[in-house]
Formats: sequence, structure tokens, C-alpha cells
Amino acid sequence: MKHFPVSESNAPLRASDGSTAPGAPGWTADIDNPYLHGIYAPSGAQFERARLDVVEGEIPEDLYGMYVRNGPNPVFKPRFKHHPFDGDGMLYAVYFENGCAHYSNRHIETKAFLAEAKNKASIWPGVMGPFDFDLPDFPIKDTSHTDVMFFNKHLLTLWYNAGIPYRLNAKSLSTTGREDLSGQLRRAMSAHSKVDPANGELVFFDYFDTPPYMRYGIADSQGNVIHDQAIKLPGPRLPHDIGVTPNYVVLHDLPFYHDVALLEKTGKRVMTFHRDVPARFGVQPRYGKGDEVRWFECEPCYILHVINCWEEGDWLVQVGCRSTNPMPKANPEDGELSHMLAYMRLEANLYLWKFNLKTGEVIERDIDTLNAEFPRSNPLYMGYKSQFCYSQYICTRQDDGIGTLAFGALLKYNIETGEYQRFDYGEGVYGNEAPFCPKPGATRAQPEDDGYLVTTVTDSKDWQSYTLIFDAKNIVRGPICKLRMPHRAPFGFHTNWVAGEDVFS
Repeated sequence: MKHFPVSESNAPLRASDGSTAPGAPGWTADIDNPYLHGIYAPSGAQFERARLDVVEGEIPEDLYGMYVRNGPNPVFKPRFKHHPFDGDGMLYAVYFENGCAHYSNRHIETKAFLAEAKNKASIWPGVMGPFDFDLPDFPIKDTSHTDVMFFNKHLLTLWYNAGIPYRLNAKSLSTTGREDLSGQLRRAMSAHSKVDPANGELVFFDYFDTPPYMRYGIADSQGNVIHDQAIKLPGPRLPHDIGVTPNYVVLHDLPFYHDVALLEKTGKRVMTFHRDVPARFGVQPRYGKGDEVRWFECEPCYILHVINCWEEGDWLVQVGCRSTNPMPKANPEDGELSHMLAYMRLEANLYLWKFNLKTGEVIERDIDTLNAEFPRSNPLYMGYKSQFCYSQYICTRQDDGIGTLAFGALLKYNIETGEYQRFDYGEGVYGNEAPFCPKPGATRAQPEDDGYLVTTVTDSKDWQSYTLIFDAKNIVRGPICKLRMPHRAPFGFHTNWVAGEDVFS
């Protein structure tokens, strides 16, 4: 089954509705994979401090800092079947200062990226395999394209599959090297490790296919490891996030994992959701030993993203996006891509877990049932009780003829009540994760939602991308400023906000 018409390699890339996605390399036209077309199509365009023009509204004078987004942007034709998690990492940044906005984007120069640039062709396979254990360093391509944060005066980029972290200059987006935590990082680091705004500590975790299967650690604000513990799990797992409070961390042992023996036999990692296995959450003292972790069993699920965790007396509270169907049933008509396409139809909703550290009691419940993911909250509240989060409504694109993952609306949730505000991006317009941007000098003494949200969207009707700025107190009114971007920016993964004093000083 063809998802896209095959066109001449030098012709403009055309989606199934006949419209074009400019800037895509010619090799994409010959590959029948919807995640290489339309809003996902890679772009070869790179800019350095391009001034963004205001289309509507006005840039707030007190919006001071850097919006930065990470995401896949493959350079070379893949060796094997392409997965949307395969592309080379690229950062897209909008800098706000004195009521003006400038844009830059640049590839993350990972070891794999540089090796393939020298080879002028792909070397590593992607996440659909086959895993090649004879290749140097890693059997599939480590792209560092998933997460981005600011730590120890640099941007830090991370890969979802626990890979090599990279350091980049926040002003120029130039890659300055691998982050090895002063030579003390034992192996790798997962995406969604956390930087504590209270003390600058990096709380990180790593997971792998051999016992004890997980490590958890802390580096101080200067990048020195001050805590490192082994966490014993029943087998290999693929946790995606971690919860952090002032006194505890919450580790995830979830029943969505692969069989190592099958991986070694076939060269492919086959994920299975084990519906008869409980989800386990390990609450460990933040600076405690690995054998101090206390496991709480909950209903089977998978979690991509934690919104926040906090302490309430004897209780530890975790709020996140819960999926009870992380591997939807594949459609045989989709052919060899059917399982990938099914996995990318993300199903999740806002959920609450409470763990009683004194009695062992567990309380869990839906906060809301709307399909929503990629949540963000005010970073000043990390580890402290918060009221709001800002999520993306998961819509299934039909204009591409196959129904791929996309974000159709911005949601502002009241975590306590489950009520939400909603702003729809518009027909054929698709967004990206929207970080909360505190105002300069903000503390938890100010209202929690006193700040801005920034995101990028692409209009599939003409493939123009825009940067949108929202007043976080009222997203229903729509963006208070809309900026035209100089090119079509491909759909991405995670974002962050870096305060102006950290970027420009």
C-alpha cells in the first residue's frame, strides 16, 4: 500500500493531497513512509540569527530568554526502514530580547552525525533495526534528538533510548563535545533526566540490557557526580521519565519491554505490553542507597511523561500522562510499517498516583480522559505542588491519508479539577510542545501561571511555520504574538525555556 505518490527525486515533495513540503531532500520522494513527508519531512535549511517578523500582535517586552526545541532531521537516506525516532538531532531556537526575536537552527554534531557526514551516507541502522552489534559504540544510531535542557552553563541534549549526552553553546548552538560529568558518567544518560531549579543539580538515570538494569545518580551544578546508585530490576526495561521532589525520586518499572534473547536472535527489538504485569513505581530517598527503594504496584500502564511530583505529609504524589495501550493493534493493510504506525498513534490521558510512604497504600485515578500528551508546567514548581500543566491534544492526521501523530490543540489543565482551557491551532495546522516561560525574577510567590507559553506550528496548507506566544493565564484568547519563521521547521520532540540571564550573560 502506497501512502505517498512516488515522484521524480528532484521534484518538490508532495503529500497525498498534492501540496508540497519545501526544503526536503530529494531522496525522501522515493521512500513510502509518511514520517518522511509533510510536517515530518526533513529540511536542509539552516539559519544563524535570522530576525523573525511579527505577523500578528506584539512580542512582550519582558519575554527574555530562549525557546529551544529538539527533534529528528535526517540528512542521509536511511539504510533500512525509517522510524520517526531515527533522524539526526537538530536544535531550533528562538531568542527573545528587548521585544525582538531572532532564529537559529543547527544539527547536533554527535559522533554518529560526524561519521556519517564524512562517509556521505548512513552507517547505523535505526530503531526498527536490525541492530548491528559489530558497529562501533552502539548498534543503532544514537542521535541525541529527544530532549534538551540547560545545565552547567550549556545546553544538554539527550536521546530517549539512554545515550551519550552532548553539550552545546546556547548562543551559537555549536556542539562543544560529549557530557561525561567530569569523567564520572559510567555509561549513558536517558532523556528526561531533570535539572533542579532550586540548586542546579542534574538528577539523571540510565538503563540497559544487563543486570542490574538501571542506575540513578546526581551531579552537582558544576557537573561533578555526587551520588550514583545501582537499581535492581527484574529484567531490561525502557523507562522514559523520572519524578523528583526535594527528598525523593520516583523510578519507573513498567510492563512495556522487550525480550533480550529475541533481540540477540533476530537483531530487532520487539516491544510487548504485558497486561498481566503491574506497573511499579520505586520511591527512593533522593540521596539514598539503591537498596532503599520502595516499590508500589499499580494498574498496568506505560508512562512517557511525568508532569510533576510532590510530597504531602506521608504521601508522595505523581501526576503524568498514562497509557493503557502503548502498543495499539496494527493494521495489516499498512504493510511492513504497520507496527511502527500503530505505535505512533499515541494514546494517553492525564492521571494521578499517590503513594503512602507510611502505610504502603496506593491511590490512582484519571484526572481527565482526553487524549493529551507532551505536558509542561512551570519549572519553578518542580518537586512542589502545582496546579497547572500545558499539554498537546493528540489528533490523528487524516490529510496525509494514513492517520499519523500530530498535535492539534494547546490545552491548559487545572490538575486539581481536571478542567481545561483549549486553543485549537486550526484546520491543517499542527503544533509542538509548549514550555512555560517564567518572567524575569519570578518565584513561587507569584501566581503559578504568570508567564508565557511558546510553541511552533506548521500550516500544512502552505507549509509555512510560525512561532506563537501565549499568555499562560488565558490561552483561549489565542496567541498574543505570531512570528513568521524563515523556513518549514519539521515536527519535533521536546522543548525548553532558558532564562535570558543564562543565555545572554
